[in-house]
Amino acid sequence: MTTPPTPTLREATRVFARIGLLSFGGPAAQIAVMHRELVEERPWLTEQQFLNALSFCMLLPGPEATQIATYAGWRLHGVKGGLIAGLLFVVPGALVMLGLAMGYALYGKIPWVEAMFLGIKAAVVVIVIEALLRVARRALKGWAHWIIAALSFVGIFFLTLPFPLIIAVAALFGYLTQRSAEDPPPHPKGANPLRTIAIWMTLWWAPVAVLWAVGATFLTQIGVFFAKLAVVTFGGAYAVLAYMTQAAVFDHGWLTTPQMMDGLGLAETTPGPLILVTEFVAFIAGFGEHGIGMGVAAALLALWVTFVPCYLWIFTGAPYIEWIATRPRLRGALSAITAAVVGVVLNLSLWFALHVFFGTVTTVHHGPVTLFTPDLTTLDWRVVGLALLSAVMILRLHMDLLKVLFLVALGGIALSFI
Repeated sequence: MTTPPTPTLREATRVFARIGLLSFGGPAAQIAVMHRELVEERPWLTEQQFLNALSFCMLLPGPEATQIATYAGWRLHGVKGGLIAGLLFVVPGALVMLGLAMGYALYGKIPWVEAMFLGIKAAVVVIVIEALLRVARRALKGWAHWIIAALSFVGIFFLTLPFPLIIAVAALFGYLTQRSAEDPPPHPKGANPLRTIAIWMTLWWAPVAVLWAVGATFLTQIGVFFAKLAVVTFGGAYAVLAYMTQAAVFDHGWLTTPQMMDGLGLAETTPGPLILVTEFVAFIAGFGEHGIGMGVAAALLALWVTFVPCYLWIFTGAPYIEWIATRPRLRGALSAITAAVVGVVLNLSLWFALHVFFGTVTTVHHGPVTLFTPDLTTLDWRVVGLALLSAVMILRLHMDLLKVLFLVALGGIALSFI
């Protein structure tokens, strides 16, 4: 396998900043952008390295797209590169979300912002479809992988099976259907997992411990709550949304259900991972507790305890990803997980498209089967038109994504006056 070229730290920083600004639309679209930037346009990672990282990150709690970005940075420039890539993936969206949360708390919904993001969401639908096709072509290498992907989609979309269960079954199948190597390769050199765990566990919990020590009860409660969320978010923000809504709305009374849904809508249409909805929830909780200052403090704390674990998982496990790929049975497990991920991404893509194109989508249960039924009368022709325009610009003309997002954002604002 040819070793891909290593960019300078400055080149990598510039590209990871671009990825952070382009990371709209949730994990499916974000993974697509990273694949396009790091594998296709700049061959800094091989196809297999990217797929190995994708499969590994799907096993971890927390935002998988953030973890893939962090791994890519680590792969290119070690811990420094991982820190830079992870921060640049999160910080732009976090700043936008903080500004929108402040505007929302003070003024309610902002019409022109909603109109701008209407166009962006339309483009994201096309970006996700393009990514799904590309990943499927590379990940589904035989009939077994196609079956795994299909069963994964059916299991999560129609049967609402838990994401960890789907991944675990796929991994077990891949592991058991491969022969074991006679001479296993040595473990990675230089890996010191206990030291890494100790450092990042300390960094993760230090702010919460300090707040508890000084008697800041509300902020301590915020820190503990969102730190706990960080270790149960298997499957991304959608998977933990129900739990977070139950706890934040009904148990703590930090915000209302409509506010929770507005927060998710903002997270879906701003750059950065969907789990940035935790920043919105924490800000609204802090704002209700003691105004803007407390809102900002709560939001920053929620960001810290949500995203520091990403560095913990990746810096601990990254040295082993390439090693796992050299073991036949473990490689078989990762390949099966990647095939299952295709089904999961298809689920996210369809769910996202339904909620972008239609104003009302109801959930109907028929025994164990769940169906998402859109109200055809709520089809938004503006979004359909912008999506078709995006398809031409992305799939036909292969325009730069920043230009596409800028143009459809302007189109969304223009169409809002009609």
